[in-house]
Amino acid sequence: MQTRRSYNPKRRIASSANSDSLMDLISKVRYGGNPEHKRNPGDFDLTPPSSPRMDKACCDDVAIFSKGKALRLLKKGLQKGLVSKRQNHGFPQNIWSVTAKGEPLEAQLENAETGTYHGYPLPGNDPFRAVVLQWWNQ
Repeated sequence: MQTRRSYNPKRRIASSANSDSLMDLISKVRYGGNPEHKRNPGDFDLTPPSSPRMDKACCDDVAIFSKGKALRLLKKGLQKGLVSKRQNHGFPQNIWSVTAKGEPLEAQLENAETGTYHGYPLPGNDPFRAVVLQWWNQ
């Protein structure tokens, strides 16, 4: 069970993301993963394979067990333009997406040199879930 009570209030979706640059990023982004968000290590090849923390959202809860699926969801977020205003080496600090079952996800840039992200489901008590869902459904 998660104990986190506050979330980053500075998160913002860029209101005018350039579609050409987003399409260019689709070929560049990578997905790494983070063992703190995994109970089942899947094919992420993490070290350690899994190390779930009680205060972290878990990818297992939204049935993301493969790196390929995580990368597809990351790229879907780029296609929809759900990227943060904050950039680092040309990559958005955050990319948001939504699973086929309607679960909002957040990915954070973990390596700006390689464009590698790790992601996790947004917890039920995170108010930014509603923002992501609203943008996704526009």
